Amino acid sequence: MTGPIARTSISRDRERNPGSANAERFAGSTGRNVPAADSHMHRYNLLEELSAELSSATSQDRLFAVLAEASSRLGFRHFALAYERRGGGTPGSLLVHDYPASWARTYVDHDLGGADPVRRAGERSMTGFEWRDLAAYVPLTKRDLQMLDMGRQHGLAEGFTVPRHLPGEASGACSFVTGSGNMPAPATLSVAEILGAVALTAARRIVGGVSPRKRPTLSERQRECVLWTARGKTASEVGAILGISEETVIQHLKIARDRYDVHCRQMLLFCALFDGLIGFSDIYDWWKG
Repeated sequence: MTGPIARTSISRDRERNPGSANAERFAGSTGRNVPAADSHMHRYNLLEELSAELSSATSQDRLFAVLAEASSRLGFRHFALAYERRGGGTPGSLLVHDYPASWARTYVDHDLGGADPVRRAGERSMTGFEWRDLAAYVPLTKRDLQMLDMGRQHGLAEGFTVPRHLPGEASGACSFVTGSGNMPAPATLSVAEILGAVALTAARRIVGGVSPRKRPTLSERQRECVLWTARGKTASEVGAILGISEETVIQHLKIARDRYDVHCRQMLLFCALFDGLIGFSDIYDWWKG
């Protein structure tokens, strides 16, 4: 779960006891006895220390090592970070995790990445989320529930995932996972969220950003035609809304397709959304209004 598990990833099984001397324990605000910092100041110092180490990571090996340390000190048993760069040249990806090898093989052999409910939920969340709340983000199918149960059988009982997306460029997620159903206290999850975001920034730096590209330029009238088309209006209806002829709307949309070098309306709308020419809220808010 938490994104594709690829054969090219850095993956190392490790045996460790979350209750060992390396993990400091305290009773969180939920009353559960879990590994974490025992005071606000300790959490702040832990965050500052691990953030600095993650920010200075310049290789996959170093990123793995720091995430392994962060996972342990926060009271988790496993971690996984997946980052994928798209567009603007050669795609690139980075994946580091310490999930059990048995689960990694199952994930790849059964091609579970495309249906991963944690990945899908990450595409609908602006903040970190617990896996127990997945149903609040995406509908869970029978296959999803079976996949989550399989994960638990491999020692991935409960998790906390931090998603990040840059439309048209990259997406990624960093997850911290427990071996039991108990999760660290909310204050510790807040630390995990910040560390996950810093780790994904480090992954972007290691993989490299997308080279700047020249975006097609549309006139304001062309953009309006694209927007109303995205809202489901026909060329005739768009013309009536904008006070222009149906033929003029068709011509504006043709010019827009030519500038994006696409040949159908669906790809034009897709490109316009990815470029930020129109926004999802421009469509959704109007439709719900």
